[in-house]
This record gives sequence, C-alpha cells and structure tokens, in this order.
Amino acid sequence: MRVTFVSVGAALAVLTVGGCGSVTGRGDAAAAVAVRMLTAITQQDGAGACAALAPDTAAELEQSADKPCVEAILDENLPAPGPVSASHVYGQWAQVRLIGDTVFLAVFPGGWRVVAAGCTARGDRPYDCLLQGG
Repeated sequence: MRVTFVSVGAALAVLTVGGCGSVTGRGDAAAAVAVRMLTAITQQDGAGACAALAPDTAAELEQSADKPCVEAILDENLPAPGPVSASHVYGQWAQVRLIGDTVFLAVFPGGWRVVAAGCTARGDRPYDCLLQGG
C-alpha cells in the first residue's frame, strides 16, 4: 500500500521547538529506532519491526493488509537499512534520512516510534510513503 505522507510532513515543517534532552541525542535515539525497525524486517522479525511502530501505524497496516502486523510488515517491501545520512528533531517529531529511505517518528511513552517509513521526497509535494499510520 502506498500513501502520501502529509500530516507529519506538515508538522515537521512547522515545529521547531526541541523537547527534553539534547537534539543530537534525541536524533541519534530516533535514528536507532528507524534502523532497528528496518533491520528487523530484513531479518524477517515481524514482531521486532512491529514493536517499533506507532500504535496508529500498526493499526493502519493491519487494517489495510487484513492480517496481523507481524505478518503484514514483512510484506511491505520496505528498503533495507542504509547508513543514516541525517537525523532532524522537531519537538516531538523526528525525520531520519537513510541512504534509500526516509523514516518519520514521534515520541511516545517509552520513546520514539515509527510513524511512517519507506518515504520518498517529491520536491515541494508531501513525501510518498509505503507505510504510514492514519
């Protein structure tokens, strides 16, 4: 399923206030979650990949695929994790750019969770994402 990522992309353009902790440390933590989720998928670890997803993202995936997240996430054809090229934190949101992918995350109790992945920039238009929550 391919979706256009509008809501978090717009929020990232507007939000500029950092939260608790250093921006660098928070960006590194967000990048670690993004890489962990993509690595879990390449290792066919659906449970590990789903554990990194935001609740709405996991629910949207299950609904659109009509199967549990642990199975559906492995069918999403997300790219293997490339090296992290940039990590930006905007308040409670983060954008992690990897070679071959962009991942958006949000802070939840317990840490960063993936809101969208498999995202491709489209100039001035919103990102096009393979996986996204509602």
